[in-house]
Amino acid sequence: MLLIVVTVLCLVSLSYPVNGYAAEEKKKATSQTQPDLAPSALSAVLMDADTGTIIYEKNSHDKLPPASITKIMTMLLTLEAIDSGKLKLTDKVRTSEYAASMGGSQIFLEPGEEMSVDEMLKGIAMASGNDASVAIAEHIAGSEEAFVQMMNNRVAELGLKDSHFVNCNGLPADNHYSSAHDIAVISRELLKHKEVTKYTGAYQDYLRKESKSPFWLVNTNKLVRFYTGADGLKTGYTSEAKFCLSATAVRDGLRAISVVMGEPNTKTRNSEVSKMFDFMFSQYTKHTIYKQGDVIGKVEIKKGKSKEIELVAGQQYSVLMKKIGNTSNLKHELQLEPELKAPIEQGQVLGNLVVYQGDQVIKKFELKSPSKVDKAGWWTMFKRTTAKLFFVD
Repeated sequence: MLLIVVTVLCLVSLSYPVNGYAAEEKKKATSQTQPDLAPSALSAVLMDADTGTIIYEKNSHDKLPPASITKIMTMLLTLEAIDSGKLKLTDKVRTSEYAASMGGSQIFLEPGEEMSVDEMLKGIAMASGNDASVAIAEHIAGSEEAFVQMMNNRVAELGLKDSHFVNCNGLPADNHYSSAHDIAVISRELLKHKEVTKYTGAYQDYLRKESKSPFWLVNTNKLVRFYTGADGLKTGYTSEAKFCLSATAVRDGLRAISVVMGEPNTKTRNSEVSKMFDFMFSQYTKHTIYKQGDVIGKVEIKKGKSKEIELVAGQQYSVLMKKIGNTSNLKHELQLEPELKAPIEQGQVLGNLVVYQGDQVIKKFELKSPSKVDKAGWWTMFKRTTAKLFFVD
């Protein structure tokens, strides 16, 4: 379908990464001279969380055992269940004998013990509780098997090709694998739920506070204490997977996601993730085109009760740039679907905000209708036609 192009003048002199970025999210922004930021990792990715731009990658699509960073998907489905109203943080989750039988990292749930969803999330995020992961999976889906199917369905919805889950906690299992790329994308999706860092960013807390034996939680991700701005996300280790980590940190409005898999030890893992963070924060910045709530423009709606819709930025629209580099002009424009006619549903895509560097498209943002527009009745249309005949507004 042809697009009506409404050019919005916005020529700005900016520093931009070498060769620019491709139009779609998750495209690479690497340079041939870029240093190896994670030499000891089997696989690694450094991603800008806001734009999805990959700044650095190493064997990023290799299918590897993910250990407990599997729980990033478990937390994502839990928070999505809360958003949908299926689950509340105050809901009590009962522990089955099967959930209590999990080995490895755990919060030592007893069969029949109940904890709130809020407490279970703490146990998963901070202590990497295998038992808590299974308990909440059973509560949401009825069984771990059904929950795992939800995990793999979500993988498909995200368009990921390198992942297949067999359990919800990452304990060793045949045909259970993921990649640094896929974990980064799932982590980015999880970070859309801003409340998650309340759990993943806390260094210590307690469970069973009111009992005779409070359980002290210490975050397995030490970066949340020792790296400024770090507030998540999840560590992992098995003898097969070695040391894994999906970490996130934010500085000056720029949020990084660093994923490493197959590291030899925790010291190297934390050091290389810190190095990746340092690289991004020192070399890159973010240019904001529209802030959330900014008015972008107006769209005419034919045969609608309302003649037009005011387009308001539903999110912050930004592009990632290098702090130092070749200066070039950045511009953006609205590309709206032609002949937009009522009815229009809330959330319906009306067009795109397209960002260019010179003549190259570097980013596209979907623009969605902020409200519903019903079709106008015959009397309204008659009055409008009559008004035009007599030049009456």
